[in-house]
Amino acid sequence: MTVDISYERADESAFPFDAREVIEKTIVSALDYENCEYDVYIEVVLTDDEDIHEVNKETRGMDKATDVLSFPNCFFDAPADFSNIEEQGDCFHPDTGELMLGDIMISVEHVFAQAKEYGHSVRRELAFLVAHSMLHLMGYDHMEEEERRVMEERQEAILERIGITRDSAD
Repeated sequence: MTVDISYERADESAFPFDAREVIEKTIVSALDYENCEYDVYIEVVLTDDEDIHEVNKETRGMDKATDVLSFPNCFFDAPADFSNIEEQGDCFHPDTGELMLGDIMISVEHVFAQAKEYGHSVRRELAFLVAHSMLHLMGYDHMEEEERRVMEERQEAILERIGITRDSAD
């Protein structure tokens, strides 16, 4: 597995913990939870509100900052159904053969603000956003009430597997 983390307009020392460790553990937990049998390549960009606002406006037509954006590289007939993924030749890294699920962009400013707003740790908020985005990369959505419920249950299960819950200490 390759997790390429870059800091764009965000300070690498912004988090009071090892952000790479939290991000990688969450990605592994999500992949395991969804029974992904492939080695994967994921790009994670940690940025600020201004940058994510620009990207949100360009890609989704939403003229505002957001907490996380997901850019899937593969398409699923059903969420996390990897059965026909090999038929999509452009889903695999040409050099390593890893499954390139897509990219994740997270606003570090939103991580801190939402952790405070929701009354939980910054670590939990970062892990939550990564889990949420990973589910999007694997074909989940939350446009309908049932979809939202399914995603919420999966997000919580993914975080529980790595011991990051709403009431866990930072």
